[in-house]
Amino acid sequence: MKHGASRWAAITDGSRGSGYAAQFARLAAAGMDVHGEATLCASLVPPGSRILDAGCGTGRVAIRLAEQGHSCTGIDNDASMLTEAQAAGPDVTWLLADLVDMNTLADLAEFFDLVVAAGNVVPLLAPGTEALVVAAIAQRLVPGGLLVAGFGLDRDHLPLPAAPFGLADYDRWCATAGLTLDQRYATWDGDVYDGGGYAVSVHRAGPVVH
Repeated sequence: MKHGASRWAAITDGSRGSGYAAQFARLAAAGMDVHGEATLCASLVPPGSRILDAGCGTGRVAIRLAEQGHSCTGIDNDASMLTEAQAAGPDVTWLLADLVDMNTLADLAEFFDLVVAAGNVVPLLAPGTEALVVAAIAQRLVPGGLLVAGFGLDRDHLPLPAAPFGLADYDRWCATAGLTLDQRYATWDGDVYDGGGYAVSVHRAGPVVH
């Protein structure tokens, strides 16, 4: 089935990888912690876990987790982003593909202990594919594996005029895919979610039922 362009593609020209990488390099040089996503993910799984960075962009999260000893794969459909990721993290497996197609990829044969979708990945998917992507991710998780997704819920936390869906919608897609809400935070630092405009949700895959 052919799907439309992602919301990310609609607001970019497919050539922003270098600028995006430079932005985080400047923040790091100024002393800011740019690894909050990786720190939270690493706290949720044992050392040496298999982690998929879904919508990896320039690879910042996957590279950091790989440096900490995890086995990481990154997937993104923006070639300019992956060019930066490949240059910065040559030892990580990088795949150029749409998340909705991940279960048809011969190069993505393994299952994962954790899948992270940071940087507003889910709201920037192609309209109408969100539930399909969540289901595809769920099929790649080991029993008890985690989907960790952080995204904005209003225009102040999104590069969009309005949020395309709410947390109730996201939780419903996860439940349909066999995932149960484990934790919800307001930030990647683990602050308690208070109903604000940004949420980090941790959903857990159930055991295989025979």
